[in-house]
Amino acid sequence: MRLLFDSFWRAVAYCAHPRVIALSVLPLLLMVLFSFVLGYFFWENAVAMVTAWLDGLVWVQTFLGWMDGIGMGPLRAVFAPLLVLILATPVIVLMCLLLVAMFMTPAMVELVGRRRFTRLERKHGGSLLVSVFWSLGSTLLAVMALVLSMPLWLIPPLVLILPPLIWGWLTYRVFSFDALAAHASREERKVILKEHRTSLFLMGVLTGYLGAAPSLLWASGAMFIAMAPVLVPMAIWIYTLVFAFASLWFAHYLLSVLERLRATPPIAVLDPEPRYALSGRPVPPEDAVTAYEPYTLPAPGQQGTHS
Repeated sequence: MRLLFDSFWRAVAYCAHPRVIALSVLPLLLMVLFSFVLGYFFWENAVAMVTAWLDGLVWVQTFLGWMDGIGMGPLRAVFAPLLVLILATPVIVLMCLLLVAMFMTPAMVELVGRRRFTRLERKHGGSLLVSVFWSLGSTLLAVMALVLSMPLWLIPPLVLILPPLIWGWLTYRVFSFDALAAHASREERKVILKEHRTSLFLMGVLTGYLGAAPSLLWASGAMFIAMAPVLVPMAIWIYTLVFAFASLWFAHYLLSVLERLRATPPIAVLDPEPRYALSGRPVPPEDAVTAYEPYTLPAPGQQGTHS
């Protein structure tokens, strides 16, 4: 737990590093461009489809009629656009995460390694190709989980629990692998990810909840629709910084764990099939530390002795 908090505050401090801020510009520009292209070509059709779907739901129309009765009728116009934004949010989050993992994480792991772990040997246990397939496979599983869980989002408490859990799992999978790709061997990575799975998943979930913070902008309702050209880039920039922070947090934590792992002397294991001398006593193997004292073979006609 101490290492968890130490890595957290180091990651917070590194977020103010000029290089980290500069690196966040490229994913931000790409995501803003991607969002506005999607909005230009698909926004009106998506809103029209959602409006038609809402018109066919009796309970939604009953609720909207109740809002008209209490003087909140103008909010009817923002229901469909807000629902489109809510449905598009997971796509934006996933794209931000992948762009940060692709364009920022290698550089930030390099920054952490050069400043804190200069003596840590690089064994390159994960290539770029393996990292890409790992990230894409994890993203596919996360998308499937998001799609299958969407009906449960209509239950108020679950909409605050399920998406951050799924984003947290994906964050843990992607950034854990990338943080160790250059420095750890394949065997070391497997050992660390297995032994620290709970802590890493907790880090991912906390990051998932931080990543959900920009979604509060959607709660501004009609004001958000009017200020979308400003608020959408702001939300994307927050997503980018959150995942950049997560990348730094995983890098500090996992490289510290790797350094401690290599500093720990290996545990000697006794030979499971001991060899026997002429006297019938077991002889310890040369490559293991045992509790036996050095043994010399007895001379003919004499009992075995210890030297």
